[in-house]
Amino acid sequence: MDTIQFLMDGFVSALTLQNLLMAAIGALIGTFVGVLPGLGPTSAIAILLPLTAVLEPTQGIIMLAGIYYGAMYGGSTTAILLNIPGELSSVPTCLDGYPLAKQGKGGPALGISAIASFTAGLMGVVGLVFFAPILADQALKFGPPEYFALMILALTLMVSLSGGSLIKSFLMGAFGYTLALVGLGPSSGMPRFDYGVSSLVGGLDMISIIIGLFAVTEVLKGIEEKRLSTVIGKPGSVYPGKADLKKSAAPMLRGGLVGFFLGLLPGCSAAITSFLAYDLEKKIAKRPERFGKGAIEGVASPEAANNATSSAGFIPLFSLGIPSSPPLAILLAGFMIYGLTPGPVLFEQHASFVWTVIASMFIGNAMLLVLNLPMVWIWVKLTQVPYGIMAPIILMLCTIGAYSVRNSMFDVLIAFIFGGLGYLFYKGKWPVVPLILCFILGPLLEESFIQTMAMGSGDLSIVLGRPISLTILLAAAALLIVSILLNKRTQIRVREERRGEEDVA
Repeated sequence: MDTIQFLMDGFVSALTLQNLLMAAIGALIGTFVGVLPGLGPTSAIAILLPLTAVLEPTQGIIMLAGIYYGAMYGGSTTAILLNIPGELSSVPTCLDGYPLAKQGKGGPALGISAIASFTAGLMGVVGLVFFAPILADQALKFGPPEYFALMILALTLMVSLSGGSLIKSFLMGAFGYTLALVGLGPSSGMPRFDYGVSSLVGGLDMISIIIGLFAVTEVLKGIEEKRLSTVIGKPGSVYPGKADLKKSAAPMLRGGLVGFFLGLLPGCSAAITSFLAYDLEKKIAKRPERFGKGAIEGVASPEAANNATSSAGFIPLFSLGIPSSPPLAILLAGFMIYGLTPGPVLFEQHASFVWTVIASMFIGNAMLLVLNLPMVWIWVKLTQVPYGIMAPIILMLCTIGAYSVRNSMFDVLIAFIFGGLGYLFYKGKWPVVPLILCFILGPLLEESFIQTMAMGSGDLSIVLGRPISLTILLAAAALLIVSILLNKRTQIRVREERRGEEDVA
């Protein structure tokens, strides 16, 4: 009852004109940041952090938090309409969102994305209200062995995302992991594979690679196909029908739960949880061969997961002062600037501030839903711009996005190099998702492996001696077997469908 009373008091404060305005500004900036490839919430929060010094602590944190979860909404827009993920977490959305747009169902896909984001965002905030101390305490039981086992589990996704060829999938995964090795070693701090090039000492930037493999490659594909507009077919209504809502309801819930619980773990980013949620839907689907060709569930689940993850990340931040992602680490710096120390004491000494911010997250998610559904038509109009005009604009945004991360023209060069590689991968039917997955997981896997070996004095069997890590490893083995069997079943069904089409022809 005390919690509900605190929350009601928070709503009273959050509904004041100043706090509503800050929530709206944060939501709008976040949406815009999410739509632009390469910018991201981390850069936006870092840029705006000094400007919030003129605001009251509550107003400043409300705006910065709005930018963070608003960016999770916006990242799906260009992923669906242009096959350009605004955020890393929107990469799985491209797999089915863009095929839906090409089929004239881009509007419903965007509508489902907004509803899934809203539902999962609320789910995460409800968890923040009622379970913050308990869940944050359980998350602390995850040590290096558990993280190492979790990364192994995530790597089993390569089988499901192979695109039909396991050999190609594993080779692309190995290529992605090799790229992740470039830069400073996590244990030695010494440069690796830099070949005397100073720009490689800091490693390859993930955003540049994503921009190249998706945005630049998509432009090259459009030039080859001599497209007249960005999307083939009319986008359709942004309000999904009953059938789409029925198909998406359960995936939204499952994706939200996956994103919420894994979002409690520091380092388990929305990019990882969205891949895991997508893979879960593909595994339990009656017809997994639909995924990658325009399954609405392939949009609902990862979008729910990445928004639930962003909301869940506030639980360890508020309860323990532990940021679970780079944007939240910068938000933690914002707390420090205002003289606030996240942790159990924060709830006692600054209860009004905490509950006002939490209440504003409910309001901000509602604002995002109300704002984003009508705004979808603005983005849809972009797809009707002649491709001869749109392609240079996309390449300009790619250049700005790649440059803005580290203010480096080298990253722009990397983006265009991987654009060319992405085009070659497309022509050769090599799946790029395993490359991205292993590039993301590579540093996390290596770091957790080194820490685990240190804990076990060089004995990796420590992973088998801890109940949580052992359970995760067993789950990984089971999922690997299931993934291989499902992959074979999907290939058989695809071959049968092709034979049926040939017989009809």
